Amino acid sequence: MNDFLSPGSFVRLSGRPDWGIGQVQTVIGSRVTVNFEHGGKQLINTDRASLVAVDHGMFGR
Repeated sequence: MNDFLSPGSFVRLSGRPDWGIGQVQTVIGSRVTVNFEHGGKQLINTDRASLVAVDHGMFGR
C-alpha cells in the first residue's frame, strides 16, 4: 500500500540507492513522480518498484 506517499514526502527507491533521497511531487494511483537528488525527476510505477519512506530529518533538510 502507498498510503505514506503524498506530495512533499521523502523517499528512496530500493532498486536505485545511487539516486539518493527523493521528494514526491505527485501521486496518481500507482504512478508517483519523484525528484531524486542524483537521479532527477522520475515517474515510478509502485506496482513494479518499491519506494521506502525516509525521515527528512535524517539528512539535514
